[in-house]
Amino acid sequence: MIKVYGDIYSGNCYKIKLLLSFLNIPYTWKHMDILAGETRTPEFLQKNSNGKIPLVELDSGEYLAESNAILNYFAEGSPYLPNDRLLRAQVLQWQFYEQYSHEPCIAVARYIQRYLGMPEHRRADYDSAQAGGITALQLMNTHLATHQFFVGERLTIADISLYAYTHVAEEGGFDLAPYNFISDWFARIEAHPNYIAMEG
Repeated sequence: MIKVYGDIYSGNCYKIKLLLSFLNIPYTWKHMDILAGETRTPEFLQKNSNGKIPLVELDSGEYLAESNAILNYFAEGSPYLPNDRLLRAQVLQWQFYEQYSHEPCIAVARYIQRYLGMPEHRRADYDSAQAGGITALQLMNTHLATHQFFVGERLTIADISLYAYTHVAEEGGFDLAPYNFISDWFARIEAHPNYIAMEG
């Protein structure tokens, strides 16, 4: 059976949990305490030399890292990854946006506040993430004003990638109340019959 190494409170790890639930793919979950250094042990580094989660151990015994790469692997041949060439490229477009423009602000601010408890030496990093996070949320809200989902008007892994950290952005100090189209998008994703929450 597939084994997922992850942290249940990590958005990147939650992406995998959510897609596997949507696809009804069974798996086992191995919780990793990143603050305790569990991803930096020699044993784990043999599995992923980058020392990060999520990490998936496939049935073949091979390992696959990086959340969006894992999403693409499992979504292949499913409704969550379009066959159309342009639509697939647009999925990747939004996943790159999530990793380079969205996560470095929203996820980092959440990590400093939720995981680290806002230490004074990270206050400047937290504050500097706020403007970029707001810009990311505004762009998403504008797109969703005229689209039900991010690509092709149906739920794809582009939505899963962006949903993971956006729906908990308030834990990083971002007020989601002004973004009504994002809120409506949340509801559409959460209406999926196999939806599961991040925690628990």
